[in-house]
Amino acid sequence: MDRRAFLGTLAGGLLAAPLVGEAQSARTVPRIGVLGEETSTESNLAAFRQGLRELGYAEGQNIVIEYRYAHGVIARFPKLVAELIGLSVDVLVVGGTAAAQSAKAVTTTVPIVFVLPGDPVGSGLVASLARPSGNATGTSTVLTELTRKHLELLQAVVPRLSRLAVLYNPGGASGRLALNEAREAGRAMAVELEVVEVRQPNELASALSALRARRTGALLAIADPVFGDELAQLARLAVHDRIPAIYVTRGFAEAGGLIAYGPSFRDNYRRAATYVDKILKGAKPADLPVEQPTKFELVINLKTAKALGVTIPPSLVQRADQVIE
Repeated sequence: MDRRAFLGTLAGGLLAAPLVGEAQSARTVPRIGVLGEETSTESNLAAFRQGLRELGYAEGQNIVIEYRYAHGVIARFPKLVAELIGLSVDVLVVGGTAAAQSAKAVTTTVPIVFVLPGDPVGSGLVASLARPSGNATGTSTVLTELTRKHLELLQAVVPRLSRLAVLYNPGGASGRLALNEAREAGRAMAVELEVVEVRQPNELASALSALRARRTGALLAIADPVFGDELAQLARLAVHDRIPAIYVTRGFAEAGGLIAYGPSFRDNYRRAATYVDKILKGAKPADLPVEQPTKFELVINLKTAKALGVTIPPSLVQRADQVIE
């Protein structure tokens, strides 16, 4: 081979090498599908990305994340899951019970990491917390067990509470379990429940309007995607009707609601990154035990308390993780 031919071959090889490398890199970069229940979970997703960064993943560099949102409409979940699977994702990360159930119904092969189910066993997502079986695992929120605590907190603010309004979506498995818990707690605490169904986000205003004439002393909204994008509206309407209200996520109190108490959703999302990392490295969901929450948050909005004309016991304020004034 003469010198000119050799240099031409060498140059061609040098030019081709990066292209081959880039093609290989593109094929090996993991792709994660994230199904959110509402766009208000952005702070939770930020925690998830932070968890990935701590494990050495940088979005857009050595990992790709595809996002889909249902905006509180559960019926959209199957289609969104199918879209993500069509993008050849390596792992699905999904929010609550309804999203996880939809994912499991669509695929039995793509690994699923759920983040917020209230009762993974009771809702059929896993066989047991220690040995999930199947293609799903993740973190739980034990929401069904929080209902009694929510009633106790409301009773501390409204000492003579006798009638409690409960907003509930009958379409969710966790919602039904939590409602049963609320009924049991209500009977034990001599509190009568006024249950109002909310199936779609656009039904919230009319549901609260229907409660005005029923003279309920407080309001509990059972955690559900239907309320996810409506926390500000829920808080505003409750204050307008002068009803002390509680919800599970801190975003409710930050949006003007009176009290929020429950597990840290942000912490759950951050921990979900660990599951993704293990699965990408070869672990099977069936072999990864479901984790229960370790961090709970109590957030109290004293500005809202003043607007409602209620007094928050000093002992409760002292216990709060955050007080909004």
